[in-house]
Parts: sequence; structure tokens; C-alpha cells
Amino acid sequence: MKHLLTIFAVAALLAGGAGAAGKTQLIYSFAGDTDGEYADTDLAIDGAGNIFGTTVQGGQFSSGTVFQLAPSAGGWIHTVLYSFTGGVDGGEPYKGVTLDAHGNLYGTAGVGGLYTGPCVDTGCGVVFKLTNSGGTWTPQVIHSFTGGTDGYGPGARVTVDSHGNVYGTTPTGGVDGFGIVYQLKPDGNGGYTEKVVHTFTGGMDGAGGSAGRLIVDNSGNIIGVCTTGGANGAGVIFELRPTATGEWNVTALYAFKGEPDSGFPYGEIVGDGRGNLYGTTYYAGAHDFGAIYRLSRQNGVWTETWLYSFQGGTDGNGPISTLVADAAGNLYGTTSAGGAACNCGTIFKIDPAGSIPAYSVVYRFKGAPGGGFVYNGMTADATGRLLYGATVHGGPTDDGTIYQFTP
Repeated sequence: MKHLLTIFAVAALLAGGAGAAGKTQLIYSFAGDTDGEYADTDLAIDGAGNIFGTTVQGGQFSSGTVFQLAPSAGGWIHTVLYSFTGGVDGGEPYKGVTLDAHGNLYGTAGVGGLYTGPCVDTGCGVVFKLTNSGGTWTPQVIHSFTGGTDGYGPGARVTVDSHGNVYGTTPTGGVDGFGIVYQLKPDGNGGYTEKVVHTFTGGMDGAGGSAGRLIVDNSGNIIGVCTTGGANGAGVIFELRPTATGEWNVTALYAFKGEPDSGFPYGEIVGDGRGNLYGTTYYAGAHDFGAIYRLSRQNGVWTETWLYSFQGGTDGNGPISTLVADAAGNLYGTTSAGGAACNCGTIFKIDPAGSIPAYSVVYRFKGAPGGGFVYNGMTADATGRLLYGATVHGGPTDDGTIYQFTP
């Protein structure tokens, strides 16, 4: 399992330590019009400091957008790179986009596409690509889900490996109806060929994936999280390994147990470079308001320790986010609720070292006209000294914001 530890070895590490509190400021507020609305998005940041994300609603056709925020001397410049029509190009893109090595963007839209099939909404969803050529962005649907064995309704970011293969999950569809893991492979002619890597059974292997991205290591092994399913029905961390015959073997690395332990994880898992894995769960913990957990491997077995159980008050509750770490080993994340009187969520810090990890809230969102309701984690810029995130509400029109947090 050395490869598992290597791929998580602090891809998210930040340079420099963190203080007891930090500074949070809004850098953009959505107007809820053609610029977008409801920013349920993780953010991607390129080497020039440009920020990319999606809005589920708004845009020219009210079906969502892909946007860019570019830094300038006078502040941040917002540009809509693409407005979804809700038709064959898709609509309602959740959780943001992924940058490849060439600066192109990939993401998913939960509705629209060529096929309606058994899908409740109009269209079964798509995987899309925006190709960047000198600042001109060309859209392309690289897969339309049929609603059959290939799944439907994708709602998480994709992963792009060094060969240009695109990996992701669907929460529904597949042979057993519990979703799939898919691979989209470039065909050499500008198109992509889909392969179902794994069909979730809803049992030991989990169900439906999660809101977090898959991790693909240098050997082509896939590691991911399912929010539900597993041996205890409270979610599972799984691994898929390719075989010489083109099949994939699935292993449940850890099955969450639920209350009073951790349960129902939404975000990705991250590592500390010493073999430990960390994440958050939306429910369970000692108070059933969610928890921060650590997984440690000894003698081939992964064991869980919850570092903090949310109490549902000013400390926050219901974390959906992926964690991010600083160079001192402190972890930062967000909660979707709790905090201030508006119950709008928090930014928290936890030092996982020691027998009693030190937890603190470093910011409580206050709602409009500030940010409010945080459904995603934060992303570091190229310097590693600034973190950026999104809120689905807040701002002057309460249509969502992008914020900058300085630890």
C-alpha cells in the first residue's frame, strides 16, 4: 500500500505556519444573473493565480456557468467562460472544474445531454471539456450519460491523469442502480471512449461515490470515497486496481461505523506524508453533527480515530469539505452549518498532533451581505499562503460569494 500513501503525501500542503486566527475577505459576490448563482463549487487555481469554478444556476440561460476570476491591480475580474443551456450541452454543473497540464478545464453537469432515459430530470447529464487556446475557450461534451449501465446524474469533480484519461463517479444508474466509476479515454481523434471501471453494488463496496474527487496514482490505481454503503452502511473508502486482463479489483480499505464514530463522508481524503489519512464526515461522531477523522494503517489494517466531534453550535456542524493542510501539519476545513447566529457555517483549524487534538474556529460566516453556507473546502494558490473558497449564499443579493482566507 505504499503507493496509497505516496499519492496523498501532501499534494495540498501549504508553505508557512498558521496562527490561531486568520483574515477572511470576499473577493467576488454573484449577482444571481448572467454572472451565475449558487456557487456550490470547489475551486481550481492555475500558476498565474486565476481561479476557476462553476455555478449551478444563473448564466445566460439560467442553467449554470463556468467562471474565471483573474487577479488585477484593481481587484478581481470575473468572466463567464461558458453558460450552459440545459440542452445537449448539459446544465446544473456542481462542484467545479479540474485543470489539466495544458490549462484545459473538465467538469460534469448533472442534467441535460443527449439522453433522457430513466432520468427524473431533463437529460441524464454530461462530462464536458473547455479547451483553452490563447484565452479562447471552446466547449465540448466528451460524454453524455444514457441513464443505463453507464450511470447518470454526475455531481462531483473529475480527475484527469497524466495520459489525459478522465475519471469520475455517478451517484445513480449502473447495473445495480447505485452508481458507477467511469473512465473516459481519449480516442486520438478529439473524442473520448467511456469504460465502466466499477459498478457499485450498495454493499461492501459502497454506493454512489461522494462529492469528492477520485485519486488516481502513478500505477493507475483509483482511490475514492462513498458517502453511503459499506459494511456498516455509513460509507467506505475504496480502492480499485487494474488487472492485466483489463478488469478492476475493488477493495474496501475502511468501512465507517457511524455514531458515535465517524460516518457518511462527503469530501476527499488527504494525507500528512507519514501514512495517515484525514477527512470529514457529514453525520455521526459523538453528537451526530459530523466529525474529523484520521485513518492509520498498522499491520495492513486501517483503523480510525475521530479527532473532533462537532457539537452543532458555534463550533459548526455538518462538514462536507475536503481538508487542506499547512506546513506545520495543521488542517483547515469548513462546515456547512453552525457557527454564528445565522447558522451559516465556519472555517476551522485543527492540530492533529498529540493525544487531544487542538480544535478552533477561525471564522464564522455571517450571511448576506457577507458569505454564507459553505458546501466546499478551500484551495491553496500557487504560493501556498492564501486559501480560496466559495459559499452558495451570501453577498449583497444572497446569490453566493468567493472568499479569500489568509491563515
